[in-house]
Amino acid sequence: MTSPIPHPPGLLDGVRVIDLTRVLAGPYCTMILGDLGADVIKVEAPGRGDDTRHWGPPFTEGGESAYFVSTNRNKRSLTLNLKSDKGVEILKDLIRQGDVLVENFRTDTLAKWGLDYDSLQELRPGLIYCTITGYGYTGPYKDRAGYDFMVQAMGGFMSVTGPAAGDPYRAGVAIADLATGIFAGNAILAALFARERTGAGQRIDMALLDSQVALMSYVASNYLVSGELPRRYGNGHPNIVPYQEFQARDQYFAFAAGNDGQWRKFCQAIGRPEWIEDARFATNAARVENRELVVRMLNDLFSTRDAAEWMALCDDIGIPSAPINDIAQVLADPQVQARQLRIDVEHPTAGTLPQVNSPLNVPTNPTRVRYPPPLLGQHTGEILHTLLGYDETTLNTLRADNVI
Repeated sequence: MTSPIPHPPGLLDGVRVIDLTRVLAGPYCTMILGDLGADVIKVEAPGRGDDTRHWGPPFTEGGESAYFVSTNRNKRSLTLNLKSDKGVEILKDLIRQGDVLVENFRTDTLAKWGLDYDSLQELRPGLIYCTITGYGYTGPYKDRAGYDFMVQAMGGFMSVTGPAAGDPYRAGVAIADLATGIFAGNAILAALFARERTGAGQRIDMALLDSQVALMSYVASNYLVSGELPRRYGNGHPNIVPYQEFQARDQYFAFAAGNDGQWRKFCQAIGRPEWIEDARFATNAARVENRELVVRMLNDLFSTRDAAEWMALCDDIGIPSAPINDIAQVLADPQVQARQLRIDVEHPTAGTLPQVNSPLNVPTNPTRVRYPPPLLGQHTGEILHTLLGYDETTLNTLRADNVI
């Protein structure tokens, strides 16, 4: 059997999650729960497993996809053929031992196996059942396949992302997937808290489109209040000026004067008191109205010194600025290192596996890596023996019958 890395109990110690998810939104959600101490059993198809096991390059020296290992630590992998009657029977037995079930099949897939919410409550009273789909279980799109790119497009994100006069862009990471995973984790935690008081389970219906629309936040609110369609501003902000990238003498950097006090402080520091008094620049509303002029005069100013000099000035006077880092620079940054956002995990085939750490910083009960991202089916025998009492003869029969 594989033993977890020794550690104090996590905040979700004692909570068992049956994880039927794959790709990104669902696995990201269940990794959050695993990082917090839940026992996450990742159920995968024999022989192939999660699609992202094959999404590469890059792969580790042991052949593990970098994509897969990014979202699957603190889980145990069990292979189970859910196209077989025996596989579904084993799944039901596992659910009886669980607290949370998370799945991202097409709508009503589990219902076809006799595992709709009401049946699940009979099987395991108090179970929290979370589905993650592209468009949810209601509405005209409920049966569509959902992908992050399509949802970013449909959910309005691409209409406000990209150069003002250029093509629309999606985010460089799958934000709809990741946000849905985070929102789903929040809903599950709330349901677990409620169950402590009431004993009742919950049905959670998470959709990528819902999450993407929610992420539009103040941009959507701007439209609802004004009736004017938001437009693309490149790296600019629709409601704050200056708030974007600027070209220094040697490179770009990010700079913001988020309020009028910061603007005045900056103008005083650079010896431009007339910018404080000028009606075109004196207030944020005026600067938004005169956006192009403000950006142009700041680019002219910033082009006279290197970015490091401007950022040092900003640090001295307490207003925001930042380098525009690539990922190597991010992970080498002293603040990122001080916050231990890069960790090394021992892995059975990859050796020392570098990972991005959990951002859930709870000093009184820190998150820890108890299990590295698992090999396919690595814990099948262990789980079926300890939870369901299967002996080696039974396990061998199941393997021979292609059930596990």
